Amino acid sequence: MKVIIVGGGWAGCAAAITAKKAGADVQLYEKTDMLIGLGNVGGIMRNNGRFTASEELIALGGGELIKLTDKYSRHKNIEFPGHKHAWLYDVNKIEPAVKKYLEELGIKVNLLNRVIDVKKKKNKILGIYLSDGTYIEGDVFVETTGSTGPMGNCLRYGNGCSMCVLRCPAFGPRVSLSSRAGIDDLQGEREDDVFGAFSGSCKLVKDSLSEDIIDKLNKTGVVVLKVPSEDVNLDKLKLKVCQQYALKEFAENVILLDTGHAKLMTSYYKLDKLRKIPGLENAKYADPYAGGKGNSIRYLSVAPRTDDMKVKGIDNLFCAGEKAGLFVGHTEAICTGSLAGHNAVRQSLGMPLLILPKDTVIGDIIAFANYKLMTKEGRRNRYTFAGAEYFKRMQDLGTYTTDIDVIKNKIAKLNLNGIMEEKLV
Repeated sequence: MKVIIVGGGWAGCAAAITAKKAGADVQLYEKTDMLIGLGNVGGIMRNNGRFTASEELIALGGGELIKLTDKYSRHKNIEFPGHKHAWLYDVNKIEPAVKKYLEELGIKVNLLNRVIDVKKKKNKILGIYLSDGTYIEGDVFVETTGSTGPMGNCLRYGNGCSMCVLRCPAFGPRVSLSSRAGIDDLQGEREDDVFGAFSGSCKLVKDSLSEDIIDKLNKTGVVVLKVPSEDVNLDKLKLKVCQQYALKEFAENVILLDTGHAKLMTSYYKLDKLRKIPGLENAKYADPYAGGKGNSIRYLSVAPRTDDMKVKGIDNLFCAGEKAGLFVGHTEAICTGSLAGHNAVRQSLGMPLLILPKDTVIGDIIAFANYKLMTKEGRRNRYTFAGAEYFKRMQDLGTYTTDIDVIKNKIAKLNLNGIMEEKLV
């Protein structure tokens, strides 16, 4: 059985792992020269409800990537405005570790391979075409191509190409395989008839900051600096993809987190204004390089799907990550990817597909985000365990907990212990 994963971000890597553990021959195709995509500039794990989701995934048998980010965390259990018990992994060390782990599992990782089209017969995909004309057959496919790019979308819905880590000019545009297969994609909105949303943070070169700030970042993981009153811009918060950070504290302050670089918690910030803030007089952007101008635009390509992560209208195509809904975050991508990869093998074997019950926060967010995507209001929101609408839902339902034993017992009572690591083939 051959499972082909298209897209090597967190969702694609997670899908590859669960499909491999289920017994499939797994090949992953990624258009750039690195895995984990936006995970190379992210770094925040386990904050707020993500802790609950992370421990659920571990109990379900899909927690390898959670454990890797734990291993490479620079800081644990830190707090910053609106967020508790966050872990910050080192973005400069995590990607090689993930690649090594996948290869040791026997997953064939194909970097610098851009998938541009599919071959389809009726409602089934037979294979994929690469940009060099190569045709590759498979039994079942998982699309985790994300929702950012190509450059024209950042120009149309944002401030132009900001030269982000996805590097479309170098590696080519993202292609929607669900669309190529004849399925109409959905788009997220940020206001009336304005599609997409800006990525929510930037990276500053840590060595470009003052010694005092560097020292505090290294020791505590967090630095909060006041924004000059004349530069406070509350309206800018509504542009952000990461609504869990769309708090006034993030407009009134510059919030820096230590993820190897200094993670700047804002979509973009004009460099001349940034350098007005004491300690940032020599600040330099590491990602995006044009972080004073803008940031990448996301949520422009979402495939309609069912709660088992299967794309509607195609018999053997699954999706995960931002391709699967208006999800925000690494944890969310890893959770949806893990389910998609596992179900890809079930589908090929003719087994019933796994739908996680709503008693789990992972199953609930998958169903909730899918339901909300069908409404105009819902397409303006983003769904994350870490804050905003969905974290409030977790609190209201009483599903948010940091008690690992409670989480383990819940998964055990549902008879789901280790289900994602069962060998099916």
